[in-house]
Amino acid sequence: MNLDAPITQIMTSQVLTIDVKKHPADAEKLMKKHKIRHVPVVKNGKIVGMLSLTDLLRVSFADAVTDDDYSPEVYNMFTIDQLMNNHVKALRPEDTIRTAAEIFLSNQIHALPVVNDAGEPIGIVTTTDLIRLMLG
Repeated sequence: MNLDAPITQIMTSQVLTIDVKKHPADAEKLMKKHKIRHVPVVKNGKIVGMLSLTDLLRVSFADAVTDDDYSPEVYNMFTIDQLMNNHVKALRPEDTIRTAAEIFLSNQIHALPVVNDAGEPIGIVTTTDLIRLMLG
């Protein structure tokens, strides 16, 4: 396991995103459909935040286990902008796996977008990706 390898070796390169103007129920549907727990939030194609299933659960008590299209009315009281983490830590393609692990550890987060020079998402790496690498 080479922790000094670039993050691009373990990131998911087909990153799903959601526009900041979408409804929170759309984010929940996207996460359930693709069985993911984190989605970068974009505005004009650039990262402006990260939204996790936990962020949605805090306000909706949504059932994270089923695949039902559950859209609680409480979502109508919030926007994605209000629910997302807008203090995004992001990686660059040349950052190392070690750098990602250090950010996860020091910030108690579980997903990091990988962005290009324009701030556009080109990938995402999660703590699950690191575990997968360790189990090799």
